Parts: sequence; C-alpha cells; structure tokens
Amino acid sequence: MRPFTAAAGVPVPPAKAALNYLAVCVVVIAVVWASLAAAGISLNFDFVAQYRMRIWDGFCMTVGISAASLVASLALGVLVAAGQGARFLPLRYLCDFYVKIIRGTPLIVQVYFFYYIIGTAWGIDNRVLAGILILSLFSGAYIAEIVRGSLLSLDAGQMEAARAVGFTRAQTLRYVVAPQLVARTLPALTGQVASIIKDSSLLSVIAVIELTQTMREITATNYNFFGGFLLLGALYLVLTLPIMAVSHHFEKRLDYAH
Repeated sequence: MRPFTAAAGVPVPPAKAALNYLAVCVVVIAVVWASLAAAGISLNFDFVAQYRMRIWDGFCMTVGISAASLVASLALGVLVAAGQGARFLPLRYLCDFYVKIIRGTPLIVQVYFFYYIIGTAWGIDNRVLAGILILSLFSGAYIAEIVRGSLLSLDAGQMEAARAVGFTRAQTLRYVVAPQLVARTLPALTGQVASIIKDSSLLSVIAVIELTQTMREITATNYNFFGGFLLLGALYLVLTLPIMAVSHHFEKRLDYAH
C-alpha cells in the first residue's frame, strides 16, 4: 500500500485523502512555526478575549456585505450577460465595455474611484452601502462572463427541438435553458462567493468597519500585528473553505471537474 501516491484522474479514498491533507497541514504549520522562531516572533492571542465583540461585529459585517453583494451582483451579472447578446448595439457595447473595464482594472482602484468620485458626486455618504455597490459592480462583471460562457455552450439544436415540439419562448427558457444554465454555472458561481468574501477586505481602505478594518484598528492599539493578521487569515478561511468545499462538491456532482 502506498499512502502518499495515486494515479492522476483516479478518485482518492477518503481515508487516504485525509491522511495526505493532514501531512500537508503538519508540514505547512512546521514551516510557519520555524519561520516565526527564526525571525524571533512570538505569537500572542490574548487580545482575542478583550476584543471578541469587536471581532464578532466585524465578522458579521463581512458576512452581511458579502451576502448583499452576492445578491446584487447575481442580478446585475444576469442582466449584463443578456445585454451582451442584445440586438440593440449600443446596449450590447455598453455591457461589453462595462465587463472589460471592470475586469481589466484592480478592485482597489475601483473602490477609490467609485467612492470618492462617483459617490461624492451622487451624495452616497453611507460607506457600507457604497461598499456593497462597489463589490456588486466588480463581481457582477465576472458573473456576467460566467453566465455568458454557459449560454454560449448550450447546443442551439436543443432550442430548435423545443420550438419544434411546440414550446413557447418562455417554456423553452424555463424547461430547457434554465436547468442547464444552473448546472453549468453553479460551481463557478459558488467559487465567486469566496472571491466576494475575500474582496470585501479591500473596503477597509474607505474605512468600512468589516473584519479587516476591525483587525487593523485592534493591531494599531496593541501592536500585535502578527497575531492579529494570522487570526484574520484564519477567520477568512472559516468563511471561504466551506464554500470552496461546496464548489468542489458541485464540480464533482455535476461533472465539471477539470
């Protein structure tokens, strides 16, 4: 028996996978611990008890912002994907321009631009609302490409067959297109949720009191930067690892694993 080897493309038994994940975790922890020791850094997490309510509030704010941004970006992404296939050319090119600009520029640039220029011009003073709008615009462009790619991958012959048996356009969309679209986009959309959660950390640059900004304020008080940001990373993993596991499950279940 070879506990640390497996042929490519062959499913790994759960026990064997768990053993190897455990081995990887042990090695990573050992390397990090040795690096901290070599740098003369000692970790101290005593501050957690003192600031637990602030950390919890920041955690909840991150979850709330991410959830609201997900709902808004899903709606925006579907509309933009539909607009990219519109017959009205100005609408098609507007949607295409939006996707290219958003995907081609860093999120931090968009945060500054939309909050300090667009937000100021239109009187958006609420930082949380501004953060949700910014994240929604950013994530919406990626979701639009996910949806558009899935639409383009559908076999046009299925639409023709549905029309041939008497389906209306609405029935074709409901019974033929929608089920396949959900199956094709679900793994990627689930992964996008994890991206939204991580991207929300950049809202700290406009002083939205989410998890990252909360930890920055705490570490500025106690100067425990290494412990604070290691805890911050762990809290983000608490949110993102289950989501990535769900995404992986959908990939295998829907046969989209590459």
